Amino acid sequence: MDNYSVKKLAKLAGVSVRTLHLYDQMGLLRPSVRTEARYRLYGEKELLRLQQILFYRELDFPLKDILAILDDPAFDVAQALEGHRKALLAKKDRIDTLVGTIDKTLVTLKNKHMLHAEDLYEGIPDDKRDAWRAEAMAKWGKDTVLNAEATLRAIGREEMETLKQELNEISEKVTLLMHTDPASAPVQQLIARRYDIILQLSGGKIEMGKLEYFRKLSELYVQDNRYTPVNGIPSMELALFLQAATAEYLKTH
Repeated sequence: MDNYSVKKLAKLAGVSVRTLHLYDQMGLLRPSVRTEARYRLYGEKELLRLQQILFYRELDFPLKDILAILDDPAFDVAQALEGHRKALLAKKDRIDTLVGTIDKTLVTLKNKHMLHAEDLYEGIPDDKRDAWRAEAMAKWGKDTVLNAEATLRAIGREEMETLKQELNEISEKVTLLMHTDPASAPVQQLIARRYDIILQLSGGKIEMGKLEYFRKLSELYVQDNRYTPVNGIPSMELALFLQAATAEYLKTH
């Protein structure tokens, strides 16, 4: 089996030698061999671990969270790769949608136009949009839906796109962590940020109480997993994991 020096591995992976030294110091990626002359040598196992590190870094996971994930006894490389593949495909679809809306957004931003109701459901076919909107009005009342839409339109296009993008990124990261403990620090950090964004999107005007609203949303996902797709397909697994992670968040808040 071939061993790779720090310089060779750095060139192969597209990272700096200094980065590999940092990973070694953190215990995130230790060499398989350290020679008498203190040279670091890496084998196939370390190459696979570095691949996982770089995938998680691409999704903006902090290094300390990556360390916790990879050192989890329940961590499975094949399962993680499947999750990475799904997340990357979802990210590709999201980027394609964003690119398609940027030109339209640039024009409307120059004219300082507010969002229209149709823009709130960007990417959803017209027939589904109208059906989901009617369904929401039947469940929660027409005034509730109209007030929510008014709040979202007031946010403005640029901030709305930023929040939507971050919410999608959080969902991708949570999807990658579905094989871990929902009470773990990496998961709870994502849930906390998700809570903040949802409050922003609601305008903070929630009669039943903010935490209760957050809990009911997690129950809604289990009742209707259209709202928790993985790679475009409704996922009960993600819905149940979000419900469990939300329950853990509420225990400490």
